[in-house]
Amino acid sequence: MAGPLIGTHSGHFHADEALAVYILRLLPDYANSTLIRTRDAEKLATCHTVVDVGGTYDDSARRYDHHQREFNTVFPAHNTKLSSAGLVYMHYGKRIISTCTGLALDSPDLELLYQKLYDDFVEAFDANDNGISAYDPAALRSAGIEKKFSDKGFSIASVVNRLNYSHPSPIAAATQSLSTNGVSAEGGVSVPAASEKKSPEQAQAEEDERFLKASQFVGDQFISELMDKYHSWLPARSVVKEAFSSRNQYDPKGRIMVVPHRPEGVPWSDHLYALEKETGQEGTVLYVLFAENGEPDSKWRIRSVSKEAGSFENRKDLPDAWKGVRDEELSKVSGVPGGVFIHASGFIGGNKTFEGALEMAKKAADM
Repeated sequence: MAGPLIGTHSGHFHADEALAVYILRLLPDYANSTLIRTRDAEKLATCHTVVDVGGTYDDSARRYDHHQREFNTVFPAHNTKLSSAGLVYMHYGKRIISTCTGLALDSPDLELLYQKLYDDFVEAFDANDNGISAYDPAALRSAGIEKKFSDKGFSIASVVNRLNYSHPSPIAAATQSLSTNGVSAEGGVSVPAASEKKSPEQAQAEEDERFLKASQFVGDQFISELMDKYHSWLPARSVVKEAFSSRNQYDPKGRIMVVPHRPEGVPWSDHLYALEKETGQEGTVLYVLFAENGEPDSKWRIRSVSKEAGSFENRKDLPDAWKGVRDEELSKVSGVPGGVFIHASGFIGGNKTFEGALEMAKKAADM
């Protein structure tokens, strides 16, 4: 049996409605739903749920548009105006997370994931669709700050935008060019150019197919983010809390934190920043140590803590004299046996043993 009919607009599509449609379909009620893409009000009226079109936001009527002039809804405790992605996530996100993870709807862990996933993933969709920059453009101009390079191609929104356009593959284009000039692809009899005009139905079907490809793409990213948070980030909270509490045994000033190895990984940075804030010790930890694997003879890594989440700037780089140095040369310049490497930027390095890595971190912290 078909599920409830979902409607969104036809024409140029964006990442927000692509995500909204995908996450709705994660729910059992919508798993078999048909999608209709149209701007025809009569057709949209037949839909059970409509996103990003129609000029109405009404959860009781399952209408989730954000383009109307008076719309100013935001996610709780946030300031970014919602897009269709944020609207659907706000109303259905907890059920979606429960469906994907098995967590109870009233679970504190589910609430944490619900908030975290909005912060780290969905809010960027809302901001992008509403033309909201991560930094105030006027403030940046006033400070004379300019971008070092264009990052336009390095975003989910850019990938979705490219999927709006139907271009022949390089091979198809070459074949088309040869055919147009009276040469067959095989070098034999000429092949007529494929210049037949598509019918409106054909064009719409192809556009819908590209939209579904975009929806699948953003949906894959959503699922990847959710399951990583569930299987890795969430369990890491207690591990990092213990490591943070016991760090003074390695350095009296608490500047070095040792994170034990876990097969699923231990994403520690978010939890470290939160623990420092909770305890009034922001900026205390300079380096984090962790094993490369779970084997007894594993090498150990030293990671400089970033000034803030996602930043390439560290609280304290590993020493300049060590940067870009490896193996025996590193052991000599650092004065610690077992040196493996220090990245040229000074954000990470390694030693053959835990003891060696700890000694390097202590020296770096004191320099």
